Amino acid sequence: MRLSVAIWPPPEIVAVLGALHRAPGVRWSAPEQWLVKVRPLGTVPERVVPGLVEALAEELDGAPAARCVLGPRTRPIGQWLGVPVSGLDELAAAVFGATAPIVPVTHPQPFQADVVVARGRVPASVAGEAISGEWIADGIALVADRSSPGRPRFEDLTRFELERPA
Repeated sequence: MRLSVAIWPPPEIVAVLGALHRAPGVRWSAPEQWLVKVRPLGTVPERVVPGLVEALAEELDGAPAARCVLGPRTRPIGQWLGVPVSGLDELAAAVFGATAPIVPVTHPQPFQADVVVARGRVPASVAGEAISGEWIADGIALVADRSSPGRPRFEDLTRFELERPA
């Protein structure tokens, strides 16, 4: 099963993402795909899920909420188009630290958080659109990607609450 540790943007940020200009000929992602992967885990055996949940629960117990900042511009991610999200470095370090002994890190580092808004062969000329927004992420989830071609489907296996400042 394909897993990631991710943050779901709130409705007001989904609306900002939805207002991006839609260049013709580009395969745009659907709003139900707009998550911020803090740690992509890739395809992992189902038997490791309990260990991941336990490690994340222990590491994230009492972890502070994160102030997420969207933008400032869309950018290419390989052949995709993303919107950068900053403010997640400390949370990502904790998540990577907790999960790396269970699922080794295989993707390029340092990892950068983005919301992928277009997939496939996105022309580089589409990147660079200004975008901004911010929110407080008070939860993070272990997410299973059960999508099939043309049918995005993500399922939160478990959610971990983050502590809002007093």
